[in-house]
Amino acid sequence: MTARSRSLAPAVALLAAAALGVAACGGSDDTTSADDAASGGATEAGGGGDGELTPVSLQLQWFAQAQFAGYYAALEEGFYEEEGLDVEIIEGAVDIVPQQVVATGGADFGIAWVPKALVSNTEGAGLVNVGQVFQRSGTLMVSWADSGITSPADWAGRTVGNWGFGNEYELTAAIEQEGVEDVELVAQNFDMEGLLSRDLDAAEAMIYNEYAQLLEAVDPETGELYQPEDFTVIDFNDVGTAMLQDSLWVTEDYAAENGETIEAFLRGTFRGWIFCRDNPDACVEHVLAAGPTLGTSHQAWQMNEVNALVWPSPEGIGVMDQAQWQQTVEVATSQIPELEGAEVDDSAYDSSFAENAVAALEEEGLDVTGEGFEKSEVELEEGGV
Repeated sequence: MTARSRSLAPAVALLAAAALGVAACGGSDDTTSADDAASGGATEAGGGGDGELTPVSLQLQWFAQAQFAGYYAALEEGFYEEEGLDVEIIEGAVDIVPQQVVATGGADFGIAWVPKALVSNTEGAGLVNVGQVFQRSGTLMVSWADSGITSPADWAGRTVGNWGFGNEYELTAAIEQEGVEDVELVAQNFDMEGLLSRDLDAAEAMIYNEYAQLLEAVDPETGELYQPEDFTVIDFNDVGTAMLQDSLWVTEDYAAENGETIEAFLRGTFRGWIFCRDNPDACVEHVLAAGPTLGTSHQAWQMNEVNALVWPSPEGIGVMDQAQWQQTVEVATSQIPELEGAEVDDSAYDSSFAENAVAALEEEGLDVTGEGFEKSEVELEEGGV
């Protein structure tokens, strides 16, 4: 029998985030906990010099997994504590929209995709991006190698799946950019079954999750796992319609009142991601200790691919790439109904906090750009165990 991997976690997280910030977040237990932490975040890092740690809360998009490994590493390796911070990491859920949690005071920091936070800002969220951790998009369109689909033009006359709920705009922008006609866009489940069953000619996937699910599945004809050569991949970074994804957001008021705390949090966070770049196996262990639902080989794959979204960071980790920001804004305002005609200027992000954090780490001799980073080889197991 063909073995299928478990349901994908981050995609469902994107479903929650893709409510585009208009729905109030659920999960009263998480929100209450975050409120308690947020109430202490108004003081600056260092606890006023009395040795006490400043409480800070971070809202994730989903449950513990290697997508967030840098934050878990910063916590477990003591980087946050060294910065005078007591950081609470709050896991997400289907009904949690991180940027809305931040906007309503439920957490100090939240991880969200840039276009989704921009939509929330049109609703008055008042959010500012203080750290652009992912330097590139992780979204792919995947097809069978024998389908003949190697570029967006080949989607013409084909059935193309996507998750919807705000996750489809890189795809629709590519279709529009390439002038592709007669594409049948259909709702895709949050897994790769539609592609594996060949009901879809192309399917949406995150490189660190759903794409791995394909390679964790068994080919019934060979009894072996599928291989990369069984599929073709279209990467939106290559197409030119990619949008920026995981970034750190705070409210404008928090940014105005807590600059030192923000910089301390970013220093600790960036140390965590540097650690994960240089010690990926240790970071996978930190994630596994946090109790993820996905297995060891899947987390190792995810760590490897997420590192490649963070590194290299040409201007320094967390510092905004202006060209990528502009591309994101152009795609978002051309594709997302809520942003049509909206004026999105550079005030929606503030790289000064990240720049200061990077400068401090660089003075300590840390590699803050990862210019020489290269992905390693990860061997996946059936089902991602």
